[in-house]
Amino acid sequence: MVKESVRLGTVQETLLIPLYGRALDAKARRSILRDDRACAMVERIDYDFARFRGPSLGGSVLRSAIFDGWVARFLAAHPDGTVIELGAGLSTRSHRLDNGRARWFDLDLPDTVQLRRRFLTDSERITTLAGSVLDTDWFEKVARTGGPYFFVSEAVLLYLQEDQVRAVVRALGNRFPGADLSFDTGGGPMMRNQNRNPVFKAVDARMTWTCDNPKALEGWGLRLRESRTFATPQPDVARTWPWRHRYGIPLLARLVPPAVDSYRMNLFTLEDR
Repeated sequence: MVKESVRLGTVQETLLIPLYGRALDAKARRSILRDDRACAMVERIDYDFARFRGPSLGGSVLRSAIFDGWVARFLAAHPDGTVIELGAGLSTRSHRLDNGRARWFDLDLPDTVQLRRRFLTDSERITTLAGSVLDTDWFEKVARTGGPYFFVSEAVLLYLQEDQVRAVVRALGNRFPGADLSFDTGGGPMMRNQNRNPVFKAVDARMTWTCDNPKALEGWGLRLRESRTFATPQPDVARTWPWRHRYGIPLLARLVPPAVDSYRMNLFTLEDR
């Protein structure tokens, strides 16, 4: 098999971490995401994935499951709605959760899109967009669907500066008021311990935006609806997890709260400012 070469920017390289996590999960006896496409991509990409190790690999799977739960709930309520993945990387969510009716947009930087298109093809309802979360020129392509809209940004905004994240939120709120927006936040304990995280020893990128309290972001034109940790996933999502996660992580959260509570997955509604 001819391997696909990878040429990605420093931050973009981190997309390979959750890809490998999903591939390992797919091979597990009790898989959570059952992402066989991730396995196929890992096998075809010329990269030393064994460099990645540690609990963040499994954590990336749990994180995706929590975001999947929100997207699935949105599509159950709005089967013809539009889901936009901001910083899609090699996420297979648009293929994994597609209901046959929704519109999907997968946005990422040009180098990532070039790699993504080698493995994941667009369709009449699934569109890959080359661009940045900091840009707005792609807004009109999304707006033409008429909504309702659900924006997902998984492990992306953490690598921006706070003023950049605020600009993204405000731009989305101005153009798509009332839409759902989900993204993860990292508190001080997590951010200060990045260099101790085994998975980050394999890459140069580091997260920069620290947010200890997602509720405080409501001043940006957001309304917080849910904030989850690995210890508090949605009940229907938790039922898909192996017992070691369902019961072990809540126990860890009680014993060492900062280890679990400082990383959160959040669901907001955008409000027009």
